Amino acid sequence: MTAPAQPKKIVAPTVSQINAEFVTQLACKYWAPHIKKKSPFDIKVIEDIYEKEIVKSSQYLENYLWMNYSPEVSSKAYLMSICCMVNEKFRENVPAWETFKKKPDHFPFFFKCILKAALAETDGEFSLHEQTVLLLFLDHCFNSLEVDLIRSQVQQLISLPMWMGLQPARLELELKKTPKLRKFWNLIKKNDEKMDPEAREQAYQERKFLSQLIQKFISVLKSVPLSDPVTMDKVHYCERFIELMIDLEALLPTRRWFNTILDDSHLLVHCYLSNLVHREEDGHLFSQLLDMLKFYTGFEINDQTGNALTENEMTTIHYDRITSLQRAAFAHFPELYDFALSNVAEVDTRESLVKFFGPLSSNTLHQVASYLCLLPTLPKAEDTTFDKEFLLELLVSRHERRISQIQQLNQMPLYPTEKIIWDENIVPTEYYSGEGCLALPKLNLQFLTLHDYLLRNFNLFRLESTYEIRQDIEDSVSRMKPWLSEYGGVVFGGWARMAQPIVAFTVVEVAKPNIGENWPTRVRADVTINLNVRDHIKDEWEGLRKHDVCFLITVRPTKPYGTKFDRRRPFIEQVGLVYVRGCEIQGMLDDKGRVIEDGPEPRPNLRGESRTFRVFLDPNQYQQDMTNTIQNGAEDVYETFNIIMRRKPKENNFKAVLETIRNLMNTDCVVPDWLHDIILGYGDPSSAHYSKMPNQIATLDFNDTFLSIEHLKASFPGHNVKVTVDDPALQIPPFRITFPVRSGKGKKRKDADGEDEDTEEAKTLIVEPHVIPNRGPYPYNQPKRNTIQFTHTQIEAIRAGMQPGLTMVVGPPGTGKTDVAVQIISNIYHNFPEQRTLIVTHSNQALNQLFEKIMALDIDERHLLRLGHGEEELETEKDFSRYGRVNYVLARRIELLEEVKRLQKSLGVPGDASYTCETAGYFFLYQVMSRWEEYISKVKNKGNTLPNVTEVSTFFPFHEYFANAPQPIFKGRSYEEDMEIAEGCFRHIKKIFTQLEEFRASELLRSGLDRSKYLLVKEAKIIAMTCTHAALKRHDLVKLGFKYDNILMEEAAQILEIETFIPLLLQNPQDGFSRLKRWIMIGDHHQLPPVIKNMAFQKYSNMEQSLFTRFVRVGVPTVDLDAQGRARASLCNLYNWRYKNLGNLPHVQLLPEFSTANAGLLYDFQLINVEDFQGVGESEPNPYFYQNLGEAEYVVALFMYMCLLGYPADKISILTTYNGQKHLIRDIINRRCGSNPLIGRPNKVTTVDRFQGQQNDYILLSLVRTRAVGHLRDVRRLVVAMSRARLGLYIFARVSLFQNCFELTPAFSQLTARPLHLHIIPTEPFPTSRKNGERPSHEVQIIKNMPQMANFVYNMYMHLIQTTHHYHQTLLQLPPAMVEEGEEVQSQDTELETEEEAMPAPADIMPTLMDASSSQEASASQTEPTSNETETTSSQTGADSNPEATPAESKITATAAGPVATPAENNTPPDATSAPGETK
Repeated sequence: MTAPAQPKKIVAPTVSQINAEFVTQLACKYWAPHIKKKSPFDIKVIEDIYEKEIVKSSQYLENYLWMNYSPEVSSKAYLMSICCMVNEKFRENVPAWETFKKKPDHFPFFFKCILKAALAETDGEFSLHEQTVLLLFLDHCFNSLEVDLIRSQVQQLISLPMWMGLQPARLELELKKTPKLRKFWNLIKKNDEKMDPEAREQAYQERKFLSQLIQKFISVLKSVPLSDPVTMDKVHYCERFIELMIDLEALLPTRRWFNTILDDSHLLVHCYLSNLVHREEDGHLFSQLLDMLKFYTGFEINDQTGNALTENEMTTIHYDRITSLQRAAFAHFPELYDFALSNVAEVDTRESLVKFFGPLSSNTLHQVASYLCLLPTLPKAEDTTFDKEFLLELLVSRHERRISQIQQLNQMPLYPTEKIIWDENIVPTEYYSGEGCLALPKLNLQFLTLHDYLLRNFNLFRLESTYEIRQDIEDSVSRMKPWLSEYGGVVFGGWARMAQPIVAFTVVEVAKPNIGENWPTRVRADVTINLNVRDHIKDEWEGLRKHDVCFLITVRPTKPYGTKFDRRRPFIEQVGLVYVRGCEIQGMLDDKGRVIEDGPEPRPNLRGESRTFRVFLDPNQYQQDMTNTIQNGAEDVYETFNIIMRRKPKENNFKAVLETIRNLMNTDCVVPDWLHDIILGYGDPSSAHYSKMPNQIATLDFNDTFLSIEHLKASFPGHNVKVTVDDPALQIPPFRITFPVRSGKGKKRKDADGEDEDTEEAKTLIVEPHVIPNRGPYPYNQPKRNTIQFTHTQIEAIRAGMQPGLTMVVGPPGTGKTDVAVQIISNIYHNFPEQRTLIVTHSNQALNQLFEKIMALDIDERHLLRLGHGEEELETEKDFSRYGRVNYVLARRIELLEEVKRLQKSLGVPGDASYTCETAGYFFLYQVMSRWEEYISKVKNKGNTLPNVTEVSTFFPFHEYFANAPQPIFKGRSYEEDMEIAEGCFRHIKKIFTQLEEFRASELLRSGLDRSKYLLVKEAKIIAMTCTHAALKRHDLVKLGFKYDNILMEEAAQILEIETFIPLLLQNPQDGFSRLKRWIMIGDHHQLPPVIKNMAFQKYSNMEQSLFTRFVRVGVPTVDLDAQGRARASLCNLYNWRYKNLGNLPHVQLLPEFSTANAGLLYDFQLINVEDFQGVGESEPNPYFYQNLGEAEYVVALFMYMCLLGYPADKISILTTYNGQKHLIRDIINRRCGSNPLIGRPNKVTTVDRFQGQQNDYILLSLVRTRAVGHLRDVRRLVVAMSRARLGLYIFARVSLFQNCFELTPAFSQLTARPLHLHIIPTEPFPTSRKNGERPSHEVQIIKNMPQMANFVYNMYMHLIQTTHHYHQTLLQLPPAMVEEGEEVQSQDTELETEEEAMPAPADIMPTLMDASSSQEASASQTEPTSNETETTSSQTGADSNPEATPAESKITATAAGPVATPAENNTPPDATSAPGETK
């Protein structure tokens, strides 16, 4: 082999590495922020970089390209470089416009250059590939209308004046339709006349830009041949152009004017007749995009008003079109008389239109079209220039009958089939790079109508679940190893836990269709399988419940027995997969063939291995398949199935959610009027803020929110607080506050004096302290009180939450979001006792935290209810689930009736008043009330006589009943005080009977189900559930008549858009209006968004955008909590730049744990640079499965060092940004630490994404990447990573890579200000008394690299063992009196000797570490889990294995061997050779 070729063989990514080096050198010379002396700007640098096609360089756009841009230096390479960089930022989901906002002066000129370049001839300066880049840039501009700078430029392209591009007759027709537009049109013409010619020419250019772009596209499209080779540049240009058109049509501000232009250009007709559509391979994606464009051009909306059109209005529009065509035919074309006189239903199908218009000549067709203002008039004696095919298609496609959108949706099968599952334009693979465009809907800022909003979410949710289904099918079917048997059938060479071969399949029922539908109401089938499997798997199959979804699969393998499956090759052809159909379990059949119902009764024991399941098939899918079989002679799909596959119940709720969305689209979605426009993204974003709501409440009782009057005054800075009582002793909480309510109207015309008065009045709060009425003499009668001193922003959030309207609270890490939420709930509960509040969270964990805090406040627990499966995790004996509450009510009823019995006895009333709630009610009415009224008449003021204090106690009728209360009940100090006590006693008694009255229903309702429904609908005031539960159970809740007035959502920024929306509609409207009064969302959009597994849906469709984030982008007002109490102030600085003035609560400076230094470590946070270890940085054994051995070993070494100093292991968590690294670190922990009692295991080893919402005192973080920054470029991930630690954060990374990344600069500039080598103080034990920031009295040691740290930890460990040994030796010289203890010491000593023996010699430590580590990497790459198990399973080396579960021998070895433990036998990978020190 020749010498030059060799490097290519050794170093795989040569070009990218060389280019990366080239860019790094340029960066260091011209724009890197950490370089002090930069070279001056040089235009040639930009030309060079553009030629080499390097656009991924960090800070190039911010610090070089845009900073130096001006009209003088503008060139093609310059323009294209900026566009490429912006597109790249959008591809990586990173804010792109910040740089332009900072220096906006030259943007208008730059934008005009882009427009000019986009229209340039393709054979000129700009190639078609470059123009495709420009189209993508323009698309990003149109999708960023919330940015003022962009909007100001884009508005000039899309507004009423763009109708200049219409043909005159069409323009006249449009202006006639909407008379007010003619006024505006005349104004525009007048203004144009006043402009100077150059400016007018420029304006005309901009207005006609999109019309000219469409014409350019049509010319490119027509140049695509039918069968000859075509360059992919042309195809990509066409795809991107249609994508741009779809995005313009799907936004109301752009659609309003553009839809008419698009219609007038007949773009769709040109496209459907083009050669590209008929090219099978190249045109597939183009056709799919075209269908989307067709859908949006005919969307059911009035372009001018933005109102959704009803079914009737759409029909009217269709009839108007046909009748105007018939009138034109009747008046001018005698050959069309038959057409003109027919009824509409007879002529509006494609077939009949072709029959009538097909025979006409091209010229006649052109004349018909020009009468309808579709084409310019044809001059006499001239022939048309259009093809007959085009003219015919133009007329037919415009006038044929449309199937309505909702009808299409209802006829759509909900389960994906093999056609969709493996179509990569719709469901891309996990390796989607973001380069091409896809036939997917996008979630941006605005939507056309609620129907459009739901439909886009429906499609994306369906496709995201399809992606997960594909992964499951590929995993299960390949495990079953279907091979071709010798006799031509199928033989399964393997087995899968989640799939079984089908023994028999029969369709047992096809029910008749409903009236007006053409699909059966239901289709049921029986599936028989043979469960000859392990017992626990058999139990899983038998445990399939009603509504669980399974998949029926047909495979016809072509590969002979024994063929190996290769995961890198296409799946379908390897296993011979033919069909996939979904089904829903009804139940398992018993011996007699009846469905075994779910219920409390034990399930019958079935004999044998054979089991039959009754399943529901999708009726729409069944109808389509049968039609295909009958009409086209295709085979019957339902006779071919040979595999049934189930899925994990947690991931298998997609069908229920899709049905919920479809049902919502079929009902009149009633969203409160004050929310409607905001949800669609239009109108005034602050219109739902409480200050603008018409029903604002003036006086609110803040209950126990304030701890004192001083706290109240501090909570309203800038307000004048007037207290209604002057006596300071009476100014104690609870307080009622009256706010000045101002209606938002009629304020505009006011003179200056009036305004001053107004502001003075607006700043005055009237505070009225009030006393909570005495609740009774028992200690438990005293209300529970809030103890948190809320900050003034938290108080603003609580105030906003109590007022009607939309409240959005942004809660940075550690700012007390949950406390605010709980206080809002409590205050609403006390202010509006008749209202019901729904709590929705993303996770069960958050719901549990909320519930635990709610229980600590003054809320009656009979009013709390928890729906869903998470209530088991509540750290309390109380059960808040539906059946738990039923049991509570029944038990409480018995307790209360006992109290009634005691009261009856104390009053000496005969009979059995405590038999039922009803008898107790009569007892209260006739016996208790009469005594109380008599008592009141005796002790109340009689005329002028002064009331006697002793009378209050003397005449009190319930002394005997309250004998068990703390005595004396009456103090005898004053009449008022004793009277209040007496009334408190009566309130206590009255409450017993009020509760019993509420519990009466449980006596009348007999079954647990009925009682639980009653509780849900009538009794509970605070109902909590997860967003998933709400989506699954909407149908049931609405059917029950569930009602609520307020919604509070926690973790709102982590909930999918659609799962945030569904909880608004869990009730039927009242008289056509929603009864929803408040919607409180609490979240943090600067942390990670909802988890979307497929990159394409996440990035391209923006499916990860939560509704919370969208509202923030639209400009809905938020309350930003601004004081954190979780982390040291220095750690908070690493992420507080992302928030509006986030500060610290006082205790963060005052408490000793925050002011004390971290023992053994010089700094409280440090970025530690990790260079390549043995020549390797990051490695990628599988795609996206990144590992970095050097960092993993370093992190574990620091963890061991901290544990050896005395840090509790459970106070340390290890985080990383990639799954691959997580598995590697877990494996190293298993080897190095095992179950060693001197070290222990960290609290958690997990990914940053999984650790969101949690915290720990010390965080060790590994950033893994060394070639590219990767997904840490998403600042939200950085914020989560930086904000998990309370006291110490130690980050291991390749500093040169991350410090160059523009998005991470604010954090990394602080991190790199400290030394990049680890500074430790080995002689300082934990805990230390040293203050944070003080110079230590002990010696500081600097660790240069990972091997040095590993060596150091080894020596430290050995030293610790020896000193402990020595200590025990001295203990052995004890006097005889302490023999027992001595014996114990001796046994420990022997154990320590074994420990010492098992440790390798110091000289051998490094080889051991290297070998173990390298074999470790091998094992991580060998035993890589399948793609859909990446997050949940560990590599087989035992990353997740519990140390307790290992065999005794290996346990001893691991314990004894210390930091560099011998791998336990069951963990040793096959290729790991023992190092010399391990042979012991």
